[in-house]
Amino acid sequence: MDPLRLVRLPALMALGEGSPKLTIGLVDGPVAVDHPDLAAAAVRPLDVRRGACADAGSAACRHATSVAGILAARRGADAPAIAPGCPLLVRPIFLEPGPGGAPRATPAELAAGIAECVDAGARIVNISAAVDGAGADAGLCAVLDYCLGRGVLVVAAAGNQGRLAGSVVTRHRWVLPVVGYSPAGRVLAESNLGASIGRRGLGAPGAGVRSLTPGGPSAVLAGTSVAAPFVAGAAALLWSAFPGASAAEIKHAMLASPGGRRTVAPPLLDAEAAYQQLWNRQRRQHNDRKGSHVVDRARAPADPSAGVPGRG
Repeated sequence: MDPLRLVRLPALMALGEGSPKLTIGLVDGPVAVDHPDLAAAAVRPLDVRRGACADAGSAACRHATSVAGILAARRGADAPAIAPGCPLLVRPIFLEPGPGGAPRATPAELAAGIAECVDAGARIVNISAAVDGAGADAGLCAVLDYCLGRGVLVVAAAGNQGRLAGSVVTRHRWVLPVVGYSPAGRVLAESNLGASIGRRGLGAPGAGVRSLTPGGPSAVLAGTSVAAPFVAGAAALLWSAFPGASAAEIKHAMLASPGGRRTVAPPLLDAEAAYQQLWNRQRRQHNDRKGSHVVDRARAPADPSAGVPGRG
């Protein structure tokens, strides 16, 4: 199945490209900001020393450019291009070790990257990097608490070690962990799972996803790093459609919508159902304020069950 359809994103994407007032922070590697399919996107590196790729062949550059393409490529590009209307702040934490080298970052670098994105105005932070180890890290816990206090959504890849274990990031109560699913709707064997991941997480496309590569043609990607931006992008479109909602309300709508029983593996994201949750909530609030059962259609977002592509 097409990755976007797997999580029912096309109807939500048909409503718009996202708000220029809603910024996504990408804590990853450097991005090939000169890529022609990113040219129209508001991609801004936070770290001017390492924000753009110095080595287009490095694993760090390839990784971050592909994730950026899922979020912010122009519509019509050979990439999912979920929310190109939302500015993308790039905070590199992966160094560029050269062709074939694996991207690496320390917990301290990750904590610093998250904090800088929040301080620069990000409303959503996408972390396509897993933190190994069962122990707690005070710096990471503190910065995730900071995100909670500031109302900044944090979406994090669950990791690809195939373990039944979380990390200091995925166990945090505010983080939305993401596991990868196959096009057939099955959890990928390499995705990390666990009690906190299953209880507070979501599944998203983690195989057969085509996105941008620096200085070359698109490529098919796999892993939880690929899955996370589908959830972050969906959150950005939902928040753009319902700007008055809180971060907790956006998160609740996304988590409450998927069907199926929650175990150590979370269910797939259902973007249309999350939209419907938020629309119903706004309608109830409007009726409570007005004392009427008539919704002001001129002020409310479109009802996804009435005329939005993909719903009948």
